[in-house]
Amino acid sequence: MSDAQNTVHWTSTKFSETLMMDALLKHILGLMQYGMSDLGEVFEVIGQLKPNDEERWINAWSAVALRLQNLAEMADRADKRLTASSTYLRAATYWRASLMYFSHPEDSRIGEYARASSRCYQRYLDLSGYPGRYVGIPYEDTFLSGHFFRSPVAGESAPLLIITPGRDTWADDTVWVYDAALRRGIHCLIYDGPGQGLALRLNNLYFRPDWENVIKPVVDFALEIPGVDPSRIGLMGLSFGAFLSVRAAAFEKRLKVCIADPGSLSWAEGILNHFPAPIRQVLIGDGPDVLREAFTWTAQHTSLKWLVRDYAWKHGVREQDVFKALLAYDNTPVIDQIECETLVMDGTEEMARGQAKRLFDALKCPKHYILFDADSTAQAHCQIGAYSTASATLFDWLEGRL
Repeated sequence: MSDAQNTVHWTSTKFSETLMMDALLKHILGLMQYGMSDLGEVFEVIGQLKPNDEERWINAWSAVALRLQNLAEMADRADKRLTASSTYLRAATYWRASLMYFSHPEDSRIGEYARASSRCYQRYLDLSGYPGRYVGIPYEDTFLSGHFFRSPVAGESAPLLIITPGRDTWADDTVWVYDAALRRGIHCLIYDGPGQGLALRLNNLYFRPDWENVIKPVVDFALEIPGVDPSRIGLMGLSFGAFLSVRAAAFEKRLKVCIADPGSLSWAEGILNHFPAPIRQVLIGDGPDVLREAFTWTAQHTSLKWLVRDYAWKHGVREQDVFKALLAYDNTPVIDQIECETLVMDGTEEMARGQAKRLFDALKCPKHYILFDADSTAQAHCQIGAYSTASATLFDWLEGRL
């Protein structure tokens, strides 16, 4: 252990001075093993970025996406299926990536690039034979876009894992989970919920704290899929999706297991950790004067200004109401209602350190806790940079439980 303590770990390498940009770049690099990105293409983009510059971000990614889409279409017309499918897949990733650090909902590129990503991914599925199909899940008076993946090695009646993505990535980005599940005989249903991916950018659906009202129609839909064992349905959430999934599990009793990666009791409290101690004290306070002071301070700091603007869009509130809106995202009052077996995954370099362990300690249901440390190289948020390690550890735990 002494040698490990003296080691400069890989997470100290930064591709951007902006925390969110750096995390997203590492995530996109992590998709390389699934054919969803390529090293040279990602590094080409990195060389064009500037900290906190949303316009450079969307332009750099979309340029690569468009070039690859054009190449994929040429290969498609020439009936070069393998070339076309793999190129469509990377184009889909980069169209999606272009919108991950872009918070201007009035910009027409949002809808255009979201639809381009969806079309490229669908064409990839059509040509590659990967066992997935697009689904529209009925939700209130609209629908949620997603994909159902049928495991080619599953039995006649097999378990299903429903996957909730995070605040910044999309359902398709959870490939490290669904690909590993399919290889183990587990079907998967992924979806963009309100505030996420296509649901936000095409259907104008915003985050809501009562996520049980999102998961209920998703489970209803899942139970209509032939070959899904209704007694073996699991729910996994990543990042903010973990918080939301834990909330849903308190009310959705048809779940056999719930997986929070990493999860938290109070999302608002986790967000406060991004602010210096004096400002945290201001944000914890009450009343319009306190909120106005917090908002004024935040507006003077570029990275946090983006965070507030992005939250305002995804939650459908004014920027000055973001902190107040986040107070509703607190699982403390419902945590005792969770009955299904629950796994909490954590890392020693999680952004909101200690939040996952607080969640685990508060759970009253059958529970398990996995902590990834520096020796595992999976210590970062949601195991970014170590998806192989994360998926192996996750499914070793899940085997026999779902």
